[in-house]
Amino acid sequence: MMLEIDIITIFPELFGPFLETAFVGIARRAGSVEIRAHDLREWTSDRHRSVDDSPYGGGPGMVMTPEPLVAAIESLAGEKGPDRRAQVICLSPQGRPLDQERLSTLAAGPPILLVCGRYEGIDQRVIDLAVDEEISVGDYVLSGGEIPSMVLIEGLVRLLPGVLGNPDSIEIESFRGGAVLEGPQYTRPPVYRGLSVPEILRSGDHAAIDDWRRTQALARTRDRRPDLIRSQARDAERAHENEKLRLDHDDHDDDAR
Repeated sequence: MMLEIDIITIFPELFGPFLETAFVGIARRAGSVEIRAHDLREWTSDRHRSVDDSPYGGGPGMVMTPEPLVAAIESLAGEKGPDRRAQVICLSPQGRPLDQERLSTLAAGPPILLVCGRYEGIDQRVIDLAVDEEISVGDYVLSGGEIPSMVLIEGLVRLLPGVLGNPDSIEIESFRGGAVLEGPQYTRPPVYRGLSVPEILRSGDHAAIDDWRRTQALARTRDRRPDLIRSQARDAERAHENEKLRLDHDDHDDDAR
């Protein structure tokens, strides 16, 4: 299946080199993904092709107006509801944090329409009327949604079958196999400025190497992202509690009978 991605932006030219380079370019040329960047100003109706206005209630900056955005979204994806042609995602600091699990779901799902905001944000009525989901690429603020869109696109394209030269690469990356960071990697030369490649990696003992890599990955995760370890512990505890409740419920039903 070919993944289809449309992008609404006021700077479609930003996507030119990105769409031709590295894995994204390879996937497009192979027919694994089709990506189209659309200029939001094509849906404006005034002679100035305006897409923003001052915010109600005062405050700095400008806000993107609803008329062209809703028209563009509905033209490309249809009206909001179960019958629309694409999943409409707005890139926003207020959105759900993007993670590997969400990327995997999106890569296997329906066509995607990405909405790139600018200025101080988007009129809330656009979100209410036409957007299915807001996604954030981190707890920081950028000037627009174009770079976050590229982050999401590259994360998706790497998951498509046949894009990576070695599909096993996906399975050993960070956030795969239990949401841990990837451990250290080494290549030639075996010694560089007095630092040697760990002997275990040159041993040829693949079982021992796998065990070393897993140990290193867990150690790095505890050091750099302890929140991931805590999250896994909470998930495991929650699953245990849910299973206990289910068993207690089953026992209660048996006693009632």
